[in-house]
Amino acid sequence: MSAANTFFCDKVAIVTGAGAGIGAATARLLAARGANVVVVDIDGAAAERVAATLPSPAMAVAADVATEDGVAHYMEAAAARFGRVDLHHLNAGVIGKFTAFPDLDVADFDDVVGVNLRGPFLGLRAAFRQYARQDSAGAIVVTASIASLRGSHDLVAYQASKHGALGVMRCAAMYGGPLGIRVNAVAPGLVPTELFAAQKSAQGGGNDMAQRGTTVPLRRTGTPEEIAAVVAFLLSDEASYVHGEVISVDGGSAIVSTVRPAGGAGAWNTEAVDRRTELTRWRQDGTEDTNHG
Repeated sequence: MSAANTFFCDKVAIVTGAGAGIGAATARLLAARGANVVVVDIDGAAAERVAATLPSPAMAVAADVATEDGVAHYMEAAAARFGRVDLHHLNAGVIGKFTAFPDLDVADFDDVVGVNLRGPFLGLRAAFRQYARQDSAGAIVVTASIASLRGSHDLVAYQASKHGALGVMRCAAMYGGPLGIRVNAVAPGLVPTELFAAQKSAQGGGNDMAQRGTTVPLRRTGTPEEIAAVVAFLLSDEASYVHGEVISVDGGSAIVSTVRPAGGAGAWNTEAVDRRTELTRWRQDGTEDTNHG
């Protein structure tokens, strides 16, 4: 192996949500650089497919990261197979429904928060407990999102859960720092994956992601491999003094002022939003709207 391919030699890495997308890309990169990888996904068959392609020792674990039993299962399986765990990429996430705020069901909200917020909390807690058992330090990366940094009137549960994921990460960084356990987050931008493809018919889903990518400063969407490269950096000793940080990997999306022409202002058809606002105002003040009969 070249030096680049021994970066994580003898390290054991857990990657959640690794059956596809960013998690699968991280699993492949860590394995290519020498890590033993535990591929975790709620879809056991998908986890098996990824694990089977990895060039280093690997195992697949089917687990629900939103539950204590699920997290305990993947941690125990990893320790039983490899004897220890050094690195964690807490990546599993769900997008939820493109439902207007007033119409969002509590059950749908709770489902998203369970995976995107409780999942990282449980994963961080389990990692700390495992590090204590093996009397070691380590490194952890949480997958946040550009949704962690801004607001939106759709994907309310996703936005809220990803904001919360940063809060949990920062609390974990405060706890882990004195123990030598580094905790950071990566905030992907527009990256076409199966997560959004499932909602491809909705505005803001996968069907218009390429179009939205044209308003990113780099004028394109990203790839899972580009996110994985930053995750690998944060997990490596090269990032030994990076702690409690969130790194946006978004082609510059986080720097855009959406009210300036250079940021894509006016690029979207706002007629539907304006129409809804107009109707709401008409209903509230009781004035006649001759356009609606």
